[in-house]
Amino acid sequence: MQNLGYYNGKYDEIEKMSIPMLDRACWFGDGIYDATYAHNHIIFDMDAHLNRFYNSAKILDINMPIERAELEALLNDLVKKVDDGDQFVYMQVTRGSGLREHVFEEGMIGNLWITLTPCKVQDTYAPIDVITFEDKRFLYCNCKTLNLIPSCLGATAAKRAGCQEAIFHRGDIVTECAHSNVSIFKDGKVITHPLDDKILPGTARIRLLRFAQDLGFETEERDYTLDELMDADEVIVHSTGSFCIPVKTVDGKPVGGKAPEMLKTIQDALVADFEAQCGK
Repeated sequence: MQNLGYYNGKYDEIEKMSIPMLDRACWFGDGIYDATYAHNHIIFDMDAHLNRFYNSAKILDINMPIERAELEALLNDLVKKVDDGDQFVYMQVTRGSGLREHVFEEGMIGNLWITLTPCKVQDTYAPIDVITFEDKRFLYCNCKTLNLIPSCLGATAAKRAGCQEAIFHRGDIVTECAHSNVSIFKDGKVITHPLDDKILPGTARIRLLRFAQDLGFETEERDYTLDELMDADEVIVHSTGSFCIPVKTVDGKPVGGKAPEMLKTIQDALVADFEAQCGK
């Protein structure tokens, strides 16, 4: 089996699965998700992703339909049912099911979706081109919700511009990207937006800061501006599947390239950690 779908205890090839119209995802996009990768049928950074998944549910008052240990066992079982060892592992819990009504019942139990599709992590060493894009999202960005229209618009605008990512900004302040976090290197320091309701607490962000500190680099979590982005020694985007990808142009203007040794040192450490977790 290549593409596996799971919904509330039933699973099959994704193309054969169906979802009830009463699921609140259909009415309101009312739910949360998380995603990671499997390599050699081993799920990468599972603990961090489940931490964020269950925290998103808690913040939004969603009743999870499965205990964390059960979900971990289920995911480990499902990745062994697919043929390809490299998979994109997607999990989603919607608030529940019912007729279209904004107010939700207190005891409503969530619906669990899981999909597995063949996919490898990106080449973290290959620089990319990006655009900037005004951040018009609402202020639950710290939860991994299903409401991704601004991200879809930003990612599509980037592709139409021949680029691979869109860097969001609110006014002059850089927040994150359409589907990743973004940080800068300056004078031997890693600078990234602080954890608040304007950005997702990325698992790759956690790893980046931890490994940078372990390697002796300073880290700073603060607001930084578009001018600082353009003047940075390096601009990097990071997600579970991209680790630490350097940016070579922003809106067609060259950036970065001034701290290659620092960049390579951090990249090598992140790639080695991935292989240590998921290698055979």
